[in-house]
Amino acid sequence: MSVDIQQRKKWPIKPGNTVKVWQKIKEGEKTRLQAFEGLVIAHKHGYEAGATFTARKIIDGIGCERIFPLFSPNIEKVDLVRRAKVRRAKLYYVREKAAKEIRKKMKQVRVVAKEVKQENIEESSVKE
Repeated sequence: MSVDIQQRKKWPIKPGNTVKVWQKIKEGEKTRLQAFEGLVIAHKHGYEAGATFTARKIIDGIGCERIFPLFSPNIEKVDLVRRAKVRRAKLYYVREKAAKEIRKKMKQVRVVAKEVKQENIEESSVKE
């Protein structure tokens, strides 16, 4: 299972791009393809033998990052989902930004829950 190096160098793996990585998963005798769609936050070591890229996505409000070796024979293909222009080579700040947004949403949920409780209390007191 050799890898076409020239073809891999043309893949759209740049920070800021959202990509879908198709990876071969071996289960017993069978192999299947599994997709991981996420934002590329880092591309390291250029195009040498140990080159890697990191993709990040949010699953049920939890950030999930995977590091893929660029020249791994287990990676079938990489599809470009969305292209973005960024001003950084490494987008590690996205981690903190996402955490802040989640905390902000949780605050809103708590405030709404308190308002609903108070409305229920007021309604029950009016009925009595």
